[in-house]
Amino acid sequence: MARLALLSVSDKTGLVEFARSIVEEFQFDIISSGGTAKVLQDAGLPVTKVSDYTGFPEILGGRVKTLHPRVHGGILARRNLPEDLQDLEANDVRPIDLVVVNLYPFEATIAQPDVTLADAVEKIDIGGPAMLRAAAKNFQHLTVLSNPAQYDGYLTELREKGEPSFEFRRHCAKAGFWHTCQYDRAIATYLESQTESETLPEQFGVAGSQIQALRYGENPHQKAAWYQIGQTASGWGAAEKLQGKELSYNNLVDLEAARRIIAEFLGDDKPPAAAVLKHTNPCGVSVGDTLLQAYEDAFNADSVSAFGGIVALNRPIDAPTATALTKTFLECVVAPGCEDEAKEILTKKSKVRVLTMSDLNLGSRETLKAIAGGFLVQTADDLVEDTTQWKIVTEKQPTPEQLEELLFAWKVCKHVKSNAIVVTKNRTTLGIGAGQMNRVGAAKIALEQAGEHCQGATLASDGFFPFDDSVRSAAAAGITAIVQPGGSIRDKDSIAAANELGVVMVLTGVRHFLH
Repeated sequence: MARLALLSVSDKTGLVEFARSIVEEFQFDIISSGGTAKVLQDAGLPVTKVSDYTGFPEILGGRVKTLHPRVHGGILARRNLPEDLQDLEANDVRPIDLVVVNLYPFEATIAQPDVTLADAVEKIDIGGPAMLRAAAKNFQHLTVLSNPAQYDGYLTELREKGEPSFEFRRHCAKAGFWHTCQYDRAIATYLESQTESETLPEQFGVAGSQIQALRYGENPHQKAAWYQIGQTASGWGAAEKLQGKELSYNNLVDLEAARRIIAEFLGDDKPPAAAVLKHTNPCGVSVGDTLLQAYEDAFNADSVSAFGGIVALNRPIDAPTATALTKTFLECVVAPGCEDEAKEILTKKSKVRVLTMSDLNLGSRETLKAIAGGFLVQTADDLVEDTTQWKIVTEKQPTPEQLEELLFAWKVCKHVKSNAIVVTKNRTTLGIGAGQMNRVGAAKIALEQAGEHCQGATLASDGFFPFDDSVRSAAAAGITAIVQPGGSIRDKDSIAAANELGVVMVLTGVRHFLH
C-alpha cells in the first residue's frame, strides 16, 4: 500500500514542489483540506479531500475539518501494537506516514492595527495544533513537518535512507511541540492584553525560535544564541544589516541599549541626535542642528571611550555623517535608514556592522531578568517625561533654555547604569559617572570628566541625594542647575545648599534606576 501524507498548511511556501516530489518520487497518496487541497488540485496533483476521506463534511464555516477518528486514528496508531492495527482495519482507517501542518497566522492577524477580538478568535487554529501534537506524540511511527524549511531535509532522508531516521523524526516532533507552544503563548498573551489590569499576569510565558547561533556569549567560554519571540520577525530580527561582520552577543546587548537611548529622541519634530555607547553605557549623547554635528559632538564628548563603540542615530545616515563614521574604529552603527551615497562611503570600513531599523522605538513592554529557579518581570521604563509635573524647589527659577537642558540631561541619565550622574551643556554630555557604588563617587567622575566645561552646565542624578555633599561639589565645579527625583528625608538639606549657592534645583518625582 502506498504511503499516506496529510497536508494542511497556512504557509504554502514550497508546498506544490514538495507535494510533487513525494507523489512522483515516492508514490505517496495525499489527503488534504480546504485551501491546501485547492492549491494542490490547481497544480494538477492527485488529492483526496479530508471530507471525502472521512465521509464527513467540513462544518461550522470550516471550524471543524480534520477532527475525525479516521484522521487522528491514522496519526496516533502504533504500528508495533497488533491491537492498534486491528482497530485501524476494523474501522477502515489508513495509517498516516507524514503530517505536514502549520497554523493559522494568528500573530499576523493581531499585528493589524484595526483587528477586533472576533477577528483574532477566528484565527485561533484548533485542528492544526491537534494534528501537530498527535503526530509529534507518535514520532516513533511517522514524521511531522511544521515548517517549510524542513521539506528539503525530509526529502533528503527519503532519498538517502528510504525513510526518515528516528533522529530526524524526533527532531521534527520537538519542533512541532515548540510550534504549538509559541502559538499558544501568542494567543494567551493577546487575550491577557485585552484585560485591563494594574498588575502583571499570573502566568508569563516566553518561547523563542533560534535566529542565529552566536560565536560565544559575553566571554569565549560561554555558549550563546539569538532567539526570536513569535513567528514574525520584529525588532532586531527585522533589522537590515547593510554590511559588516556577524553580530555578537555583546553587540546585540549594546545595540539594544543604544536603541533605548536614541528612542528618547525620535520623532519628526525632534532635532538630529546621536548616542555613542560602550558596554551598554553612553559615553556621549548630543542633539544638534545636523546629524553630523550631533554625531561629532557625541563622539568628542569622550573620544577615548568612543573608540570601538556603538553609535545610534535618530535620522537616516547621510554622506557627511558616514564620512565622519569612517574616521575611527566602531563596532556597530544603527539608524532608521541609510542614504545610497552614505552606503558607498561606509564600505571603506567594511567590517563595521551597519544596521537599519525602521522603527527604533519598537521595544518590549516588559523586561526579564533570570534568577536562580525563575525569572523577574517588570514593565519597561518607558515613561514619557512630563516637565509640567516637575517641582522647582529653589528660589532661583530655571530659564526656558535651562529647563530644556535639564530635560535632555534627565533623558540621558535614565539610560546610565545606577548610581548615575550626567553633566551636560548645549544638549551634549560632558561627563558621565556610571555604575558607582555611591552617588558621591559617580558625581566625582562626571565632574572631573567635564572639567572646566562645567561652568554653566547642568547635572542630572538618577536617584535622590542623601546628603548635600554632591550639590556642593557640583556648585563648586560650576554647575548652575540640577535635576533629580527627590524623595530623601534630607531633601531639605540639598535644597538649602542649592539656595545658598544660587543653583536651580528641580525634582521630577520619578526615579530611573538601571541595574
